[in-house]
Amino acid sequence: MLSYNELKPGTFIILEDKPWEVLEYAFLRMQQRKPVSKTKIRNMVTGAVQDRTFHQNDSIYEAEIEKKDLKYLYGHRNEHWFCYPIDPSKRFKIEEERLQNQLGYLKPNIILTALTFNGEVVGIKLPIKAEYKVTDAPPAIKGDTASGGNKAVTIESGAKVNVPLFIAVHDIIRVNTETGAYVERVEKA
Repeated sequence: MLSYNELKPGTFIILEDKPWEVLEYAFLRMQQRKPVSKTKIRNMVTGAVQDRTFHQNDSIYEAEIEKKDLKYLYGHRNEHWFCYPIDPSKRFKIEEERLQNQLGYLKPNIILTALTFNGEVVGIKLPIKAEYKVTDAPPAIKGDTASGGNKAVTIESGAKVNVPLFIAVHDIIRVNTETGAYVERVEKA
């Protein structure tokens, strides 16, 4: 059981028999009132996000989320297929609603972490940094630094990433999948 002031971002809790992930947390103490915890939480099953306030007398149970390695195979018509790296014959699908903002960084054969609750996959976590091939990049024009020296390129998974001007098509870059930010160029084309 968790106390109301132990809710940190990334903590998994159970509300109404469903697993929820704490996204944001703020501890508030107002004049002559009891302290409260204001949180933004996301339902792991439906993906719904809501604001919730917890008080001192609230009983909060921590969800037992298991983590397993998964391999992404392919996506087709709002269905995304995965398998376990140790047993590729066991394939299963996850609907787009459960993948949320991570869709732009899924590419075939990427290894990621599955979050399971009561034996059911309720979400995935991508590696923090992953390598992607640049598929489309506008040309860099010498002296074009009025825009801060950055340009938007498309990576192999379909996401757009702001990169420095020297990045070209077929370069392999490392991207932070949590923020969508460019980290470094791994290999020059």
